[in-house]
Amino acid sequence: MADPDKLEVLQGTLDLLILRTLQWGPQHGHGIGQSIRSKSDELLQVEHGSLYPALHRLQREGWIESEWGITSNKQRAKFYRLTAEGKAQLAVEESKWKLFVKAMTRAMRPQE
Repeated sequence: MADPDKLEVLQGTLDLLILRTLQWGPQHGHGIGQSIRSKSDELLQVEHGSLYPALHRLQREGWIESEWGITSNKQRAKFYRLTAEGKAQLAVEESKWKLFVKAMTRAMRPQE
């Protein structure tokens, strides 16, 4: 059963969240999920079943690259990093998000 105090990530926003997280530097998949959860004050939780297919899709698009490395607790993991194309796409995604928020804000206003 879903936790009523958690928010589901809206379709289309996961790419933005991943690209934004990787803007700060390379990260392994689990770390990306932890970062999103932490930065959202524990409100957003990205399940592995959504995160890893999104990472693979972003890699196919050429927006991120990956390489194997070792985590801080000595585990082997795939680390993802933003590409130049990914940085450009991040700007596009952020612009679309701002437009979406603006439209939702207007739509939620009472009639004037």
